[in-house]
Amino acid sequence: MRTTSFGGLKISRIGLGAMGMSAFYTGAGRLDDQSIRTIRHALDLGVTHVDTAEAYGPYTNEELVGRAVKGRRDEVVLATKFGLVSHTGRPSSDSTPANIRLAVEGSLRRLGTDYIDLYYQHRVDQDTPIEETVGALAELVAQGKIRYVGLSEAGTATIRRAHAVHPIAAVQSEYSLWARDPEAEVLPVLRELGIGLVPYSPLGRGFLTGNIRTLDDLDADDWRRTNPRFAGGNLERNMRIVDEVRAVAAEAGATPAQVALAWLLAQGDDIVPIPGTTRIDRLEENAAADRVQLTDRHVARLNNLASASGDRYDEANMAAIDL
Repeated sequence: MRTTSFGGLKISRIGLGAMGMSAFYTGAGRLDDQSIRTIRHALDLGVTHVDTAEAYGPYTNEELVGRAVKGRRDEVVLATKFGLVSHTGRPSSDSTPANIRLAVEGSLRRLGTDYIDLYYQHRVDQDTPIEETVGALAELVAQGKIRYVGLSEAGTATIRRAHAVHPIAAVQSEYSLWARDPEAEVLPVLRELGIGLVPYSPLGRGFLTGNIRTLDDLDADDWRRTNPRFAGGNLERNMRIVDEVRAVAAEAGATPAQVALAWLLAQGDDIVPIPGTTRIDRLEENAAADRVQLTDRHVARLNNLASASGDRYDEANMAAIDL
């Protein structure tokens, strides 16, 4: 597995998002032993970057990741997030210094470590100035409890203000062949400032694999059933995107998932996607995307895909994204 660097943090070009092992997706929370084996196998493959958050579960995903990396801490870049969970009684986006101090101690305990490699603000808190939040994170860096600071779903103005207080190593945002929002404004600013981009849901919440053809392929409590891009007939309308990815994959001798990931890797060395899976065979498939070489013609064909039908989130979740 190739590696890159985010402000001095060495990181594998493809990571592993652990969220779906514990929350929101089909099978979540029912396959812990399998998920632990998958995380450990990821380390064997050189997929060193594992991403979680206190909100996933809540808390149970960090505990799962902690169990998986026990005894192998030096092999893994642990990334987690605070926010969307409040420890002070304030709204769930609480990013006050008091909440951050409580949150980091809980994450350290659940992960079974004395430091976190990359610590993100999960969503921008409109009630707490970003300067105050990043100042508190800088104190944690000085104390050795975290190594690098990250933001998630942050807009350009917030990124600039945060970076002026303390270097931001990475910004995590949804980015894939069906969610290209960062390209217009966020990605140019990240490159200007030397900040890496970590695309979550790089496989379009599993849709770009081609394995979801109807809502019947999802559990009854899978949140994707209510996501605008899957609901209201948009799943059927978006199938044209999957069909084009499948066509490129057939020409490239790869799977649709590998093509979707290889397209992201082709956008630059400062982009590190974190596809999620509970299965070792899917992990191996995703990791092998590091070796897929798309032609210029393939990249251009994928660049010209139609935009996805439907918003990324429902109205309430879209309101939490900093624009």
